[in-house]
Amino acid sequence: MITPYNDEYFMKQAYLEAVKSRDLGEIPVGAVVVVNQQIIARAHNLTERLTDVTAHAEMQAITAAAEFLGGKYLKGCTLYVTLEPCVMCAGALYWSQIDKIVFAARDEKRGAGRFQQDLYHPKTLVVKGPMEAECSELMTSFFAAKR
Repeated sequence: MITPYNDEYFMKQAYLEAVKSRDLGEIPVGAVVVVNQQIIARAHNLTERLTDVTAHAEMQAITAAAEFLGGKYLKGCTLYVTLEPCVMCAGALYWSQIDKIVFAARDEKRGAGRFQQDLYHPKTLVVKGPMEAECSELMTSFFAAKR
């Protein structure tokens, strides 16, 4: 069976969340959580709006997905996020036991990947996914406009 629901499709959905974030004056990061080819959570950064440094897109998505599933573990789920998770988000994803994380753009300054040790759960597959150029450009243009 051919399905239009692939990594690129879901990353585009995360990108739309990042655009919402940018339009609110937030750092443009978006995320979606998927299970069985269905989006169960959509989120974007809300740190400024909520005056909460933990209100990253990933954290919002984890909370929404756990609520949808009725439990704290995200087994069987995939997170699509436009920017590589930071250490805080990597820790939360570790505890959620999510199956897979797909991110578009690397975060050279704050991304969890800059550390030598693996910060994700040992059973979590972490892959660099599609739309790196588009997601990187969204971040670059956001910060260029701030300067």
